[in-house]
Amino acid sequence: MIPDDAEPGVHRRFDPLQGEWILVSPHRDRRPWQGQVDAPAPALPEHDPACHLCPGNLRANGTRNPDYQGVYTFDNDFPALLETTSAEPTASALFRSEPTRGRCRVLCYAPEHDQSLARLPDAALAEVVAAWQRETVDLGHDWRWVQCFENRGASMGCSSAHPHGQIWALDALPTLVRREFEQQRSYWDSHGTPLLLAVAEAEAAAGTRVVIDDRDWLVVVPFWARWPFETLILPRRSCPGFAWLGEDESVSLAAVLGELFRAYDNLFHCAFPYSFGWHGLPGPAQAGTAFWQLHGHCYPPLLRSASIRKFMVGFEMLAESQRDITPEIAAARLRMARGPHWQQRTEEVAR
Repeated sequence: MIPDDAEPGVHRRFDPLQGEWILVSPHRDRRPWQGQVDAPAPALPEHDPACHLCPGNLRANGTRNPDYQGVYTFDNDFPALLETTSAEPTASALFRSEPTRGRCRVLCYAPEHDQSLARLPDAALAEVVAAWQRETVDLGHDWRWVQCFENRGASMGCSSAHPHGQIWALDALPTLVRREFEQQRSYWDSHGTPLLLAVAEAEAAAGTRVVIDDRDWLVVVPFWARWPFETLILPRRSCPGFAWLGEDESVSLAAVLGELFRAYDNLFHCAFPYSFGWHGLPGPAQAGTAFWQLHGHCYPPLLRSASIRKFMVGFEMLAESQRDITPEIAAARLRMARGPHWQQRTEEVAR
């Protein structure tokens, strides 16, 4: 842990993936708090008869879920993207639009309503990784971009507490992804190596922002992190996407993810909310894309406790992102939080 008197002064850090600066104010998390205090998430049952995602239940569109035992994927009943559109392109100096098509899928991680990536055993997590691989490759044959992601918790806008993620595929390169595409390509042109592979090697050597150091994967609080306990999940070798992962790497990824999400929950003894997702090239290998590196982003909002979160407002919306605690302190706290899930330890003590 970095002592308070060793904190650096106010400074800015550069994000090479987005080409943006982030203001860092290490002293600011000690200010008095009289803002919003979130209520703790209620305990969940193993099966919720009112849940649209539990096995055997009716979904909102009248379809009945099968009695699934592992992962379960299906087309979203209320998709943000449709495979056909009546929209027409418009173009002028001021007002431009273009039609967009796509497909939205839902991935249930487990049949139990009270499960999560933090509490799934490694074998079940390996099924989730396999589903990401399968879906991105299959959808990547037809769509330009495939985005796997999860919003966990009501504070992140999640409409169902059942453990699940989403997979959106579309015919365009989204704005943030395009920026990463251009930044990674520019670094490759200048240095001849993938940007995020260089980041992984430098972070592993430094160690101060490393949360998990695995043979195949590295999890860090990136130097340029915006959110208090933001993490970046990186392969240790050149790997453009899920299609390029070997069996051993998929198995080790499942174990690493379990370790990471348990650390999140352990940090404040709560179901830690977040938005989490993958950026990787789907489908078969594509010429001229060796600069792209598969990576996962996790953006959790909690700052001081299970009830006090970071808000991206004011200066962040009008000028640039700002964070309070340094990435180095955040990484140290997450390292200390690794281990068995806090609820498992509590249950063992109760027995």
